[in-house]
Amino acid sequence: MIGLVDYGTGNLTSVANSLDRLKVGYFKGSSASELSRADKIIFPGIGEAKTAMDSIEKQDLISHIKSLQIPFLGICIGLQILFDHTEERDTDCIGVIGGGIKKFNDNSLKIPQIGWNKVSIKVDSPLFHRIEDEAYFYFVNSYYAPLVSETIAVSEYGIDFTSALQKENFYAVQFHTEKSGLIGEKLLKNFVELC
Repeated sequence: MIGLVDYGTGNLTSVANSLDRLKVGYFKGSSASELSRADKIIFPGIGEAKTAMDSIEKQDLISHIKSLQIPFLGICIGLQILFDHTEERDTDCIGVIGGGIKKFNDNSLKIPQIGWNKVSIKVDSPLFHRIEDEAYFYFVNSYYAPLVSETIAVSEYGIDFTSALQKENFYAVQFHTEKSGLIGEKLLKNFVELC
């Protein structure tokens, strides 16, 4: 059973709708005790990092997430908060991944990045099973993760950045699976069935 982290923000309903279409069982949980029933965790994300971190701190979820031994998928903000820190409102994050999230800083670009962008797979991962290299996914982001040792896929928006990563049982994507049509649902299905 998938546990969807309900932290009072994020794109919970859209991710739930995707899971409904895939006929995958899930529940929404906002505490460690509720989420401890899950076989896998999805952290849906939209919005900004400080609000997300404040919410999960109030819900006493930071240490719970950091210590998870089951598969975890972070989406958008769910990727960014896995890092040590983000420049967005100078926010300390969970710290599963070392380093920090940066703001796009190219005046020739429209910020935030909104729309479809190519995802180049760099490391074989069950997350991208039977997904074509350089497929397009839907992004909405003003901040980005630099390339790190955990990077498994890269996109470019003025600069190369991490569009997907994996560290042990932690998986995360910068793009929105729930807004990426059939290819996004395929990635969600891969997480549910293979990760």
